[in-house]
Formats: sequence, structure tokens, C-alpha cells
Amino acid sequence: MDNGMARIARDPYGCGSSATYSKDRREATCNSVIVVYQITNSELTVTVVRIAG
Repeated sequence: MDNGMARIARDPYGCGSSATYSKDRREATCNSVIVVYQITNSELTVTVVRIAG
């Protein structure tokens, strides 16, 4: 999970992510966890709502 989150932080538009609803709302998979995040000009915030295994 940590490596996947580091990839998103380095390249939020790349890293195997895809756009959902707009180009700045992205979705990526880190191991078996789906991460949804929003990109703004000044910051990247990732909020984990729920992880179920």
C-alpha cells in the first residue's frame, strides 16, 4: 500500500490511474485496494473511506 501511495504522490495523473467524472478525480489500484483521489493545483489529498479485506 505504501509503495502504491508513493507512486500516486509522484505522478497523480499517471501511475496506472484513470479519470472518473473529470480528469482531476482519479482512481487507482494499490495492491488490492481501490484508491479514489482528487487533484488540485496546490495539493493532493487522499482520503481513505474504508478498506475491507
